[in-house]
Order: sequence, then structure tokens, then C-alpha cells
Amino acid sequence: MRDDRERLRDVLEAIERIEKYAVRGQQALASEDLLQTWVVHHLMIIGEACRALSPDFRTKHPAEVWVLAAGLRNVIVHEYFGIDVEVVWNVIEHDLPALKKRVWEILAQEA
Repeated sequence: MRDDRERLRDVLEAIERIEKYAVRGQQALASEDLLQTWVVHHLMIIGEACRALSPDFRTKHPAEVWVLAAGLRNVIVHEYFGIDVEVVWNVIEHDLPALKKRVWEILAQEA
């Protein structure tokens, strides 16, 4: 079973993989099916990793971001034919940098 640190590293890895291709811009995301699939897949990994964080971790780090990431995963999984590219782009631009920063802070605190 994966521990919380491994799950946090999964989150970071997925964010970095999204960032690698997000530099191509919102228009590329909107027009390229493979890029959309790549990004959505990694958002699902982030959501699943956050959903699986232990109750102890969630008590110690009660940031709402874990719930939001898991919720995004649920939307993606259950609404995969209706994904709004603008919502995904907003997540890339605004939510992922904050999540990445928070995960790095936690990993540094618990090193």
C-alpha cells in the first residue's frame, strides 16, 4: 500500500507532466485531443492520489485543496464526454501551482 508521502510524490509527478505540455497554451489544449487526454489523465491521477490520502494526513493538513482535487477527479471520471476545456485550463493555471506549492511545503516539513 502506498503511504501519504508516495501519494504526494504522485501528485507532484502528475503536475510536472501536465506542466511539460501546458506551456503550449490553452489553444493547443482546446484543439488537440491527445493533449486533452494527457492532461485529463494526469488530473485524474492527482485526484485519485488526493482522495486516497490517509485520515491522519487529512486531520494534520486540513487544506480544502485535497477535497477539491478529489472532486475534480470525480467530475472527470463521471463526465468524460462533457469536459469543459476552459475549466481544465483554469485548473492548470490557478489550482495546480497552489497545489504544487502546498505539496512541496508538506514534504519539506515532514522530511
